This record gives sequence, structure tokens and C-alpha cells, in this order.
Amino acid sequence: MSTARDLAGELLAALARRGWTLAVAESLTGGLVTATLVEVPGASAVLRGGVVAYATDLKATLLGVDTELLAQRGAVDPDVASAMAAGARRRLGADVGLATTGVAGPDPQDGHPPGTVHVAVATPGTVRVRTLDMRGERADVRAAACANVLALALDTLAVGT
Repeated sequence: MSTARDLAGELLAALARRGWTLAVAESLTGGLVTATLVEVPGASAVLRGGVVAYATDLKATLLGVDTELLAQRGAVDPDVASAMAAGARRRLGADVGLATTGVAGPDPQDGHPPGTVHVAVATPGTVRVRTLDMRGERADVRAAACANVLALALDTLAVGT
């Protein structure tokens, strides 16, 4: 089984082969995805940057997530994850955007139990989102969300977007 760092290395290499750049929007992972990518030597050739939009209002102001969507559904929503990924891609001027949002715990948020996670990838050709129901402690949920968004990005690139 690949570690998040292994997945990060594979993703950065796949993007470099295409000549593409990457941007990240994070909520529940709080910078963990970006930090994992930066652990890979040479990441700066692909990674443009990351935005940690932990507060709901920052998802709108920094990433361009629709305020009505946030008001109606809250931040823990697959469409919000998609909008965050697209917003990161657009606002940071990258070819691919990644996003994580959800509830790491220990308490519920917006009526969603801990472990509810949405990860998304936006490319020039598509936006894909995956909803996950994770178990474990807060750190486990965050780590799994990180690995899952990197894996989704690799899967998305593999299908030829």
C-alpha cells in the first residue's frame, strides 16, 4: 500500500510529464496535503501553492465558492469540494486543483458526523469528487483525506483528462 508521500511523488511526476501545475485548497486537512507534496524533492517545479480555507467564509472569499451554496448546504458538501478544487485551480493559476473538506472530529459539523469527508480534483477537462466515510481519530481522518485526494488525482490523470 502506498503512503501519502509515495502518492505525492507519483502525482508530481505525472503532472511534470504533462507540463502541468498544481494548486491545493484545504479545509479539514489544514495544510497537510500541501505539506505532503512539499516533502517531495523538486515539488516546486509543479506545485504553485495552497490555500487553507478553514473558516467557511474564506471558502467564498479566497476560493470563489458560491455563497448561496455555502449558506444552503454548509462547507461539508461534495459540491463545495468541487468548487474549492476549481477555485484553487483558477485563483492560483494552475492546471489542476485539489480540495479537501469535511469533519475531522471530534464533534459533528453542520449535521455531519466526524469522518464525513469530500475530496475533489479539477483538471482542464473535468471535476471529480469522492465522498468518504472514515473512522478513527482526528489525525487518522486527516491523514486518510490527504492520501485519498492524492489517489483521486492520480486516478483522474490516469483516465486521460
